[in-house]
Amino acid sequence: MPLRITQQECNKTRQCVEAGAGNSEKIEQPQTPQTVLKVQGSLYLEDAELLEKICRDIREETGRHLTLDLADLVFLDSDSASVLCRLKREQDVTLEGLHLFIAKVIELTEAEAMVANYLRQENDHLDNAKSATKSRKLRAV
Repeated sequence: MPLRITQQECNKTRQCVEAGAGNSEKIEQPQTPQTVLKVQGSLYLEDAELLEKICRDIREETGRHLTLDLADLVFLDSDSASVLCRLKREQDVTLEGLHLFIAKVIELTEAEAMVANYLRQENDHLDNAKSATKSRKLRAV
């Protein structure tokens, strides 16, 4: 199933209007605006990276908080899950409507990233300790 992304502008009570829907009626400005991107279909790495760029562009243009509605997402691979985690962590994007399987994939990807970051910090700490020991030995000679 191909990916489909629909942009909606919502207010605090989550009354949404699709962006560019061509509504001729006057729409009141929401008090606390946010942008919701409804993601439907299968999300692969290339699509996730495109979604990341779209989120960055919308945030720069509008300054609004972004929410990804993933209720109609039917497939997510681990690479695209890591992009969603990065969106959540770096751009403070909210993920909503997660099915159990997709929520677990994202949760495991976040845990894996935290472990990798911890191990990287430990290796850096050990490398620094080894460097300090070597420099002390060189001075002692």
